[in-house]
Amino acid sequence: MAFIVGLTGGIASGKSTVSKLLEKRGFTIVDADIAARKVVEPGESAYSEIVEAFGKEILLKDGTLDRDKLGSIVFQNEEERQKLNGIVHPAVRKKMKEWQEEAIKAGKQTVVLDIPLLYESKLTHLVEKVIVVYVNEETQLKRLMERNEFTEDEAKSRISSQMPLREKLELADAVLDNNGTIEETEKQLDQLIEKWKLKP
Repeated sequence: MAFIVGLTGGIASGKSTVSKLLEKRGFTIVDADIAARKVVEPGESAYSEIVEAFGKEILLKDGTLDRDKLGSIVFQNEEERQKLNGIVHPAVRKKMKEWQEEAIKAGKQTVVLDIPLLYESKLTHLVEKVIVVYVNEETQLKRLMERNEFTEDEAKSRISSQMPLREKLELADAVLDNNGTIEETEKQLDQLIEKWKLKP
């Protein structure tokens, strides 16, 4: 039976970097963000449900979702946001489950579920162990402002919409400290792979 690992962190903590490092080592990554984009493509059932719930006004000319328009509707209205999440979240979990099962069928011994909001969405029951990618608040703020060209206020509001990384640390089975260089993170990752005896 495959070993299921959860990978999470905070915005701009370097989770994607760790995800790529794992992939480079042959591990299968099942990415919640990719699943979330996939399930709202035309032809998918979540897509039809969204159009039904929010109307055709949220579509672009090519028939795909106008994310900005949909975002502005749900961002200001908690009820609408719940409605959207009620459609998207189960579809994402189903898609991730499919990918996970495909990997297991293909003989993979470890499957990594990359879920940004693993704790916030209470999805820890899907995994056996959790790795949290950690950076301190100053680093997180600086990286987010640089990466997304945010003002300090914009960056702070994005960070504060998630559970604080400090709290995630206490819940984690393992922590990768990503405040240093990529080589330092890589070294910690290899030690962890060895410690947990993870095989792709």
